[in-house]
Amino acid sequence: MRYLRFSIPVKSDNTFKMEMQGIKYEAAHQDSHPHLTDLTIMIVDDEVSTMEIVKAYLETAGYRKFFQVEQSRQAIMMMEETNPDILLLDLMMPEVSGFDILKAVRTHTKFKHMPVIIMTVSTDPNDKLKALDMGATDFLAKPLDPSELCLRVRNTLEAKAYHDQLAFYDRLTSLPNRHMFLDRMDWILKKAERYNEKLALLNIALDNFDRINATIGAGAADEVLRQIAMRIEGVIREVDVLGHPVNNENSLRSLFRIEGSTFSLLLERVRNEQNAAIVADRIIGAIREPFHVDGQNVYVRTSIGISVYPTESEDRDTLVKLASRAADYIKNRSGDSFYFSSRSVNKIYSKRKSIESMLKKALERDEFVLYYQPKVEVSSGVVKGVETLLRWKSDGHGYIPPEDFIPVAEETGLIIPLGEYILSKAFNQLSEWQKTGRDLICMSVNLSAKQFQNPDFSFIVNRIIKNSNVDARFLTLEITESLLMKDIEHAIDTLYRFSEMGLNLSIDDFGTGYSSFSYLSDLPVNELKIDKSFISNIPDNLKSCNIVSTILFLARNLGLKTVAEGIEKEAQLDYLKKEQCDQYQGYLFSKPLSSSEVCEILPKKTC
Repeated sequence: MRYLRFSIPVKSDNTFKMEMQGIKYEAAHQDSHPHLTDLTIMIVDDEVSTMEIVKAYLETAGYRKFFQVEQSRQAIMMMEETNPDILLLDLMMPEVSGFDILKAVRTHTKFKHMPVIIMTVSTDPNDKLKALDMGATDFLAKPLDPSELCLRVRNTLEAKAYHDQLAFYDRLTSLPNRHMFLDRMDWILKKAERYNEKLALLNIALDNFDRINATIGAGAADEVLRQIAMRIEGVIREVDVLGHPVNNENSLRSLFRIEGSTFSLLLERVRNEQNAAIVADRIIGAIREPFHVDGQNVYVRTSIGISVYPTESEDRDTLVKLASRAADYIKNRSGDSFYFSSRSVNKIYSKRKSIESMLKKALERDEFVLYYQPKVEVSSGVVKGVETLLRWKSDGHGYIPPEDFIPVAEETGLIIPLGEYILSKAFNQLSEWQKTGRDLICMSVNLSAKQFQNPDFSFIVNRIIKNSNVDARFLTLEITESLLMKDIEHAIDTLYRFSEMGLNLSIDDFGTGYSSFSYLSDLPVNELKIDKSFISNIPDNLKSCNIVSTILFLARNLGLKTVAEGIEKEAQLDYLKKEQCDQYQGYLFSKPLSSSEVCEILPKKTC
């Protein structure tokens, strides 16, 4: 059940007029409360035409969120799924009557306080009395008068808003309170169970706030709490690490002030525990910044406990207890950090934080090394190019696998300077090879999502090309198919900028199902790399063979070069020869090589 937080008195409105179909409409007070039009209205009526008329009347008054239920037996189920703010209910319906639905609503834990306006053609006064006695909020006779309908809906919602503000919202921060938190968490848990989603609960406890309160006074401490609430909301608005942009409206309803100096945050549809950790880390960072109150700086630290559904529990009270205990644990250790109620998750994230800290120093210390995977011509067996691979040899920790540090670099934004480092070092290396008198080969470099989305990236690439004195024709930028399809229009514009520099462009992991086939003619690409998940099953798996054969046929007809990844067996190479694939990579030819090893296998120039 949703609760509103607007302190608005109920008013009668003799000036509210509405006429449809060519008659002038006025809503003298509607514009003064635009938030009411954002609320969800459910209409339950077995006559679809009636629901459409009601919706049309209310849309003219500014309302825009509706759920229409024709089958009355589905009404309660649809309420549990959509969580409406008000119900417009017909009485006379087959199968399940409006009286039955009203009774179910008033005995439902979540909806017993939801306003219900009855709409009926019945002229029997006993029906009206019965409905009101069962808990109906208001009563409208059909055919509906549009001005009366809009007035009753608006006033009912205003009354609900006034009641909810007093009962369910914290007066200091205007955030929903503990009562609202428990109610909403029940609803979100049911939704997460229905759709098999993960949910994270963050218990945000301010460190030593009692001491701060005693030092600066209650009034100033209250102002700090208000500012803290706004900073947390700011983090939620901006964060996009959960796999989807966080909706502002929903995010604000998911932050609660539980009591005193404790807040709770519900994160829906998290991909994994690390997503919750990143949000917690950003909240801690935001709260570390000084608060300016009454001409002085106030410094606050916070401890955050995290529990995850269904990983640690499927029970609401248990999840609340686990998050609270985790917050207490980290606060008693030193505070100013977060802690998962799961030890295994804490171990994983502790490793991630260690890598993040080390990454920042690794670039300064030049701890990264480039290796190169040869790209070999299928028909001749001659090396025609290399793909750049990054390796990290940390002082004191040895080689750290890319799968451990690349995701961290992406999440922290360090991939931007790291990517520039790779490009610069790779292009300079290509220039050095060319000076040895070896045949000219192509250098391929993979692009990350953050690099590709960086508006300055094309300028960075252009500068590196000029500084390294290499011919852009021998440089290839590889972009994954999934990255291209996230925003195809932006991708096309960006690729054309690279193409105008003379660079070659390759689609990596091609064929993994992101529907880029229809865009191939629009993309200025030169090469398709067939994903190794298909290659690993050839020539024994007929479906994989058909997919590979189709991609090769398509590429030939579009004039695109093809590269097969992950070749480890002679039989795979024989199949590629038969299907006229251009190049291949894989351990069948060699493992990734150092720069000196690559130089040794490059053929010398022939005059």
